[in-house]
Amino acid sequence: MRILGIDPGTGIVGFGVIDTEGQKKTLVDAGVIRTRPHQPLDERLEEIYDEVTAIIQDNTPDVMVIEKLFFAQNVTTAISVSHARGVMMLAGKKADLPIIELTPLEIKQSLTGYGKATKNQVQQMVQTMLQLAELPKPDDCADALAAALCYEPALGLNK
Repeated sequence: MRILGIDPGTGIVGFGVIDTEGQKKTLVDAGVIRTRPHQPLDERLEEIYDEVTAIIQDNTPDVMVIEKLFFAQNVTTAISVSHARGVMMLAGKKADLPIIELTPLEIKQSLTGYGKATKNQVQQMVQTMLQLAELPKPDDCADALAAALCYEPALGLNK
């Protein structure tokens, strides 16, 4: 099974594509989509939609796992990231992908066994599970890979 993980944002969107076969997990593609600071939101959204669509076309995933938003402070940022998350989900839906939504706590709990794991702990677990020579960077990319790695455990959460 091929899984696309997404860590949503407006300035930086993390993505990670993995293949799973039983217990074996293999990195296929990973990186970030960057939009320009001070770029109008509508242009950022179009760029994000186009890039996610291209990633889906290039990697042909079977499912998308996207991180749910969790903001306790900045409402303005939450709204713009929500817009971006919407266009990412639209790209997945247009490609007929099932979309699984997980909170950061669910991802950390599933991946590390601790819902308040640090960024470094998440990176280390992703590195271990995918047998990578180095820690996946930047954080956005590691978070997207973490989301993808949580697909199978998430099936019990999303019924």
